[in-house]
Amino acid sequence: MPNFDVFFKQVTDVLPKGLFSLHQDLEKNLRVGLDSALRKMNLVTREEFEVQSAVLERTRARLEVLEAQVAAFEGAQQQTTLSNQSNQTE
Repeated sequence: MPNFDVFFKQVTDVLPKGLFSLHQDLEKNLRVGLDSALRKMNLVTREEFEVQSAVLERTRARLEVLEAQVAAFEGAQQQTTLSNQSNQTE
């Protein structure tokens, strides 16, 4: 949480220096509260997001290949059906 370290420092630096123990308690409570809020949001790391994005991209590519194969099979089946119907009427 490096970005939050700056935030915590800015918030706690506003306090008078004589309130050092309050400074530490406030920072600790802010961190605990923020950590709790972030856990409830079910956030993922950048690495986890990128891994899932790559999986999704591969899945989409595979789906496109399968859709093309199904379309080719359906086209071939339709041609066979039309050919059989044509042969039966002759």
